[in-house]
Amino acid sequence: MEQNTKVTAILEALKGDYPEPRCALEYQKDYELMVAVRLSAQCTDARVNEVTPALFAAYPSLEALAEADISHVEELVHSCGFYKNKAREIVLACRMLLTDYGGKVPSTMEELLKLPGVGRKTANLLLGDLYGAPGAVVCATHCIRISNRLGLAKGKEPEKVERQLRAVLPPEESSDFCHRLVLHGRAVCTARNPKCAVCSLARWCTYVNG
Repeated sequence: MEQNTKVTAILEALKGDYPEPRCALEYQKDYELMVAVRLSAQCTDARVNEVTPALFAAYPSLEALAEADISHVEELVHSCGFYKNKAREIVLACRMLLTDYGGKVPSTMEELLKLPGVGRKTANLLLGDLYGAPGAVVCATHCIRISNRLGLAKGKEPEKVERQLRAVLPPEESSDFCHRLVLHGRAVCTARNPKCAVCSLARWCTYVNG
């Protein structure tokens, strides 16, 4: 099957399965999403959503979080793992939002990558979810695994997979595509024992078809 036709068919199948893709992390303000994404590294979204209400209640504004006692933030985010680095980077990133960006999460990759704790995965998610930026490809674990199984990308290095997906995905579809792959990876295309018999993408899958 020609690649563009295959990509279009995969996109349509995912839309049918997951008509309303969204980030599972819960937030009210733009900087809260930045914080939640940082906490989600090596941690489940469900755990992050259990932790952030108390964090945001203790520090209800960007200014408050920027002035927070890092040791107290460590206590609040301890269960997310790697809590010392995460707490420090969250506070420093909030300070930088105030000093360098007028209290707003910046809207370009270049500026986002200057923030402590923000890598390409986080930056792409923020660009896609906060600004609807075309071409935002969030290479989370599910996205990398399923893209490889579908033959849309090859390899496990996030930046390489990101480049490969950006080359084949319509820019306006890329952010939602990545969110849909996360949902699909949790519900159907798991790392072990995927539910291939009920998978709407099975016809394009190298895991199924070899």
